Amino acid sequence: MTEVPTRTELRDHLVRTLIAGEVATPRQNNLLHYRRMAAGKPYYQFGLELERAWTFEEIFALMVKKCGIDPDPSHVYGDDTIDPELTIDALDAMGDRIAQAAERRETVLLATGHPSGLLPVYLAVARELAERGCAVLTPAAGWSYEVDTPQGPRTRQIRYIDRVAVLSGGGALHHTHDPHPMRAILEELTVNSTVWPDLAIADHGWAGAAGQAGVATVGFADCNDPALFAGEAEGKVHAVVPLDDNVPPHYYTPLTVYLLARSGLID
Repeated sequence: MTEVPTRTELRDHLVRTLIAGEVATPRQNNLLHYRRMAAGKPYYQFGLELERAWTFEEIFALMVKKCGIDPDPSHVYGDDTIDPELTIDALDAMGDRIAQAAERRETVLLATGHPSGLLPVYLAVARELAERGCAVLTPAAGWSYEVDTPQGPRTRQIRYIDRVAVLSGGGALHHTHDPHPMRAILEELTVNSTVWPDLAIADHGWAGAAGQAGVATVGFADCNDPALFAGEAEGKVHAVVPLDDNVPPHYYTPLTVYLLARSGLID
């Protein structure tokens, strides 16, 4: 296990690996997603039914405050920014909530729509929570549905990798923003179980759908994913960590160790 980094060491690492600081997420993509969320397009809501309509200007201001994007409205092309201090502040909030789950031996769900990047973070948290007596749920394994792709309709299903839910199909794990898999998990628990999650640790639509259903939710989001930050502002999501959510997986190792230490899951 990597030694626990100090806040300064983690900040330097986040900037060096482009997890935060000047990130590779295009500014034009950020602005497009903010406009589409403001227009109410479902794909950009992540399963959240927000209590009010958010204008583009409000979303932009929120992302400056919560994520640290460049506040200059004339910056419309090129790379954007994520404030590493905000990343670490949100990691602290996430860690404090996970520590509470461990102390209380809560029932937990973990899921990611970014298995090519963030999966190792979730695997480490799931393993440590299970070792401390938390029930880490794995409902609706194998549930499947059809999605539209550039190659035509394809079947996707829920698969668990060491108690972390991901979307699979055709022998691969898939990136997804879709809230439907998390809704299927919660429906399975409603119909066939006497347990309900106390905490969801997730991203994308997995997190949005859990928060919308009233599950205490902590998650990760990139600077082109404003819905979860709006959900946090409305109290539907407990904490959202801003970061580039698809750098090489090993780059997240110091962040993972910091999060586990903050959660009291490692010394």
